[in-house]
Amino acid sequence: MEFLQLIYFAMRIERKKLPVALTIAGSDSGGGAGIQADLKTFVAFGVHGASAIASLTAQNPKRVLGVEPCSPKMLRQQIKAVFEELHPAAVKTGMLFSKENVRVVAHFFENPKCPVIVDPLMISTSGAKLLEPVAMKILTEKLLPLAALVTPNLDEAEILAGQKIPDIEAMRKAARKIHARFGCAVLVKGGHLKNAREAVDIFFDGETELLLSAPFVRGVSTHGTGCTYSAAICAALALGHGLPHAVEIGKNFITAAITGSYRIGKHFALGQPKNPAGAVGRTGFHPVHATAGCSCCS
Repeated sequence: MEFLQLIYFAMRIERKKLPVALTIAGSDSGGGAGIQADLKTFVAFGVHGASAIASLTAQNPKRVLGVEPCSPKMLRQQIKAVFEELHPAAVKTGMLFSKENVRVVAHFFENPKCPVIVDPLMISTSGAKLLEPVAMKILTEKLLPLAALVTPNLDEAEILAGQKIPDIEAMRKAARKIHARFGCAVLVKGGHLKNAREAVDIFFDGETELLLSAPFVRGVSTHGTGCTYSAAICAALALGHGLPHAVEIGKNFITAAITGSYRIGKHFALGQPKNPAGAVGRTGFHPVHATAGCSCCS
């Protein structure tokens, strides 16, 4: 009788409902970047991670040995399948590689379904091409105007803004140029800025400009930081945070992840901070002009 009562009460338990975040990106066989890094980040935030694999890569923390794109038909079916039943609250894109796949993603999100973060991966740290040159035109003309946020590193920001970025003031100008050209919010990531004393990023959405800074973590060479950063912002959006606050949460998360890095073989992998959505205030946060906070935090 007691056993039957336990079953009865278990059946009546109200299960918690998790928001869904979708990553459309490449698979990293080494597990440090791409789809794998995104899904680990979603788990850390307590959101359900869905994925659409745009390309396969043979890579490790040192180099990329090969890239093979998914067929456009299969990519479209993956995204459609997720939206049919899971209804993501936020989406991020990573390595799309081919012009056909960039076009598939842009066409699917022509009618806005949820905020889309575009991490415009072009070249890997090791120098491998992550986006075909012919795909750049479609990325800039079709996909970026649909994005809620684009998250270029310095090299990518120089291409998108059409200028050199030697210092923080140039980062600010580049962010404003990119916003003016494509109409989306921008996060220019300055982790590789020469002679910088801290890792500084600039966010600009047309109204709010933020300078986000954190101390460099010495003695650690990381892989997949850009993927993890944009995935953290995506997860924070899925949880209901406003965009500027989600970016701040993402900055705190990636800083903690680098700090908590662990060794795998001869390399490092990013750590997984606990309670990431509540970990606000560890990095420098300097609003030049800030709007009200998001509804869940005000």
